[in-house]
Amino acid sequence: QELTTVRVQDPRVHNEGSWNSYVDYKIFLHTNSKAFTAKTSCVRRRYREFVWLRRQLQKNAGLVPVPELPGKSAFFVGSSDEFIERRRQGLQHFLER
Repeated sequence: QELTTVRVQDPRVHNEGSWNSYVDYKIFLHTNSKAFTAKTSCVRRRYREFVWLRRQLQKNAGLVPVPELPGKSAFFVGSSDEFIERRRQGLQHFLER
């Protein structure tokens, strides 16, 4: 049986404390599918790259619904750690769907 596992983990804040700070996430993929030459892959991606991916999926999805992304926040308000973790979980859910 072919399996593909994707995990969103290890969020990192860049340029913390500046007006252009951002978070990226480690995306880890593992599969035993013969369709993939590399069985594991690991990249870091920002939220805006998930937005791009969702738009591309919507263009090609036809009537198939594309899952929603977690909300965007222009500024880290309250506990940024909690916000980052909620977003990480939302991105994980998006990729699993």
